[in-house]
Formats: sequence, C-alpha cells, structure tokens
Amino acid sequence: MNRITACVPAMILASWLAVSLLTLVFHIDVKSLALDHILAAPGQGALLGYDDLGRSIAGRLMVGARTSLVITIAVVGFSFLIGTAVGVTSAWLGGAWDRTAVMIIDIFIAFPGLLLAIALAGLLGPGLSNAVLALTVVGWVGFARLARAQALSVKHRDHVLAARAFGVPAYRIMLRHIVPVILAPLVVQATFDLAGVVIAESTLSFLGIGVQPPQPSWGSMIRDGMHYMLVAPHMVLAPGVAIFLVVLSINVLGDRLRDRMDVRGAE
Repeated sequence: MNRITACVPAMILASWLAVSLLTLVFHIDVKSLALDHILAAPGQGALLGYDDLGRSIAGRLMVGARTSLVITIAVVGFSFLIGTAVGVTSAWLGGAWDRTAVMIIDIFIAFPGLLLAIALAGLLGPGLSNAVLALTVVGWVGFARLARAQALSVKHRDHVLAARAFGVPAYRIMLRHIVPVILAPLVVQATFDLAGVVIAESTLSFLGIGVQPPQPSWGSMIRDGMHYMLVAPHMVLAPGVAIFLVVLSINVLGDRLRDRMDVRGAE
C-alpha cells in the first residue's frame, strides 16, 4: 500500500512534466476557433471537449500545464536562492544586520501571503514575468526564516569554528560548511512551496492579473468556464481536477520526503 501511495503521485507529477515537455516539442494550436464545436461535451472528437470559443480543452490544458510548471519552478527556485542567502547571511553576521533582517521578515509575514501577491501583481500589471516577481517577493520569506533558524544552530559547531580558526573566508564557510548541513529542511520546504505556488499562480490567473490570454493557464480556464457551469461543466472540471491532482501529489511526496529525511520541527 505504501508503494502505491508513493507511485501514483510520482506518476502524476511525471505526467505533468512529460506533458509540459511535449508542448515544447510538438506545436499545439490553442488559438484556432471551431464555431461548430462551441461548448461541445467530451467525446470522440475531443477527449475533454471544447470551450466557449470552440477551442480544444485538452490542448489548452496541456499548454497550461507547461505555464504552471515554468512559473512554479521559477518562483520556488528564486525564492530558495534569495531566502537562503538572506537567512544564512543574517545568522552569520548577527547584531544589527540580523535584527534588521528579522524585522523585514516579520513585516512580510504579517501580511497574508496570497493577498500580498495579488496586490503586487495588481501594481506591477498582468503578465507571466510580473506574476513570477510578485510570487517570489512573497515566497522568499519562508526560506529566509527557516535558513536563519537552522544556520544559528550550526554556526557554532566545531567544523565551522575550525574553519574560522584557519582563516577561511566567510562566504566559503557559509557555502561549504553551513548551507550543506541545513539543506534537508530547505528542500522539504521547497517541496511544499511547489504546491502553494501552483495554487497561487492559478489564483492570479483566475483574477485576471496573472498569465494573459491567449496564453492558457489553469486558473484562467476555470474563470472562463465559470459562466457555463450548468451547460458545460467540463470547462471547469478539467483544469480543476488537474490542479487538485498536482497539488495533492506534491503534498503526498513532500510528506514522504520529510519522513525519509527525518525533518521534524523546521525551526
């Protein structure tokens, strides 16, 4: 049973990645309109049916998977790098630098993350790059807080003190003797953040301040189908189920990864 619970989420995420790569290799037309297929239900002509403009929902779902994957990896990657750098540097320097960093982190944490991302995306304007920027501004804080807490518990260990005694530069100590030691909880944090970013990106697109048409996004597909729930529920069900399966799979694998790495109590 444990193998099944691990294999199914892994297969879902592998399918997410495979579909995203396939859209780069094979051109999928998501802009052409078929007026005679408007709101057509799933059938032999189209596996998932057509939307209100006669566009294939299956094709748009595949391209939307690529959009979601690109934004998720970009946001989590940038947040991981920025947050880890800020947290480790703050713990290493201490004093006024550390107090200032903690104050900035607390200010960001005081705001609900998704609401802050919506406000930033609204100020920056819609678009893929602005969505990545807005979500990164929100996402780095969790990594910074975790990295700082872990670095504070490591900076006084014997191997770090020995490196300082030998005159090793501070940046090399942080990169070679602190970051590798605290990497496990940061990786687990990144895993769970993947799920959060998928939901956040879909929310921004649903509100119209994320990825813009004609570029498909799972969130915008749900928004477009919301007006046709009674006559064409497949417009909402397809992207909704995709988001549900991806987020659930990430969380399940994240739990198993945390158990394998024996990471308890991030701070």
